[in-house]
Amino acid sequence: MVKEFFKNAFKDMANSTKLQHEVDKAEFDAVKAEAKADFLEHKCNSSISKGKSKREMELEEKRIDALNRKAAAQERIDELKNNK
Repeated sequence: MVKEFFKNAFKDMANSTKLQHEVDKAEFDAVKAEAKADFLEHKCNSSISKGKSKREMELEEKRIDALNRKAAAQERIDELKNNK
């Protein structure tokens, strides 16, 4: 009875170790794949020309917004001058 207990216990430990190894290997592969995906995304999205054109578009939007605000302010000024 004691022999069987230890025999089963060691068999269970061996199976558990194998399963844990498979889990660890799968987790390692997942982390490795995620890191590679992150690297490739960063590499594709960080080219100088893309960053430059994105920056230029943002500046153009800000310039247009400023011109619209200036026009609105000028209209208010003209209205106030005409009401005098």
